Amino acid sequence: MALSADRMTDQICPWYSFSRELPVKAGAKIYAGAIVVLDAGYAKPAVEATGLTAVGRAEEFVDNSSGADGDETVIVKRGIFRYNNSDVDPVSKADIGNDCYLVDDETVAKTNGDTGTGPTRSVAGRVFDVDDEGVWVEFYK
Repeated sequence: MALSADRMTDQICPWYSFSRELPVKAGAKIYAGAIVVLDAGYAKPAVEATGLTAVGRAEEFVDNSSGADGDETVIVKRGIFRYNNSDVDPVSKADIGNDCYLVDDETVAKTNGDTGTGPTRSVAGRVFDVDDEGVWVEFYK
């Protein structure tokens, strides 16, 4: 389920991360801790869709729900963060080193969602580790 409030998203290897400021897509509301994607060059919260580029974790809450493309900006950090594991398409320890895929702005899955008609999910990042609390995702774009 997509975020409806800010969340504390754990990070490991903080020396491996950097932040950047990105313009926010019109109509988007991004919660702190959310997975952020680029859609036609503008930041928005991750959703299950193809053609998106995952860029990292939102460092702040930004509401551009009544603004135009780029009226607001958001600070996004690239690095390794823990997100929820999909209940229906879970990532396992055997997937470490492989890509995982976006379900929403706080959940990742093992596969691209292709059930024979084509993929439904974009790449979130690389699986760094999996534990009882979720999937450690390395954002590398």
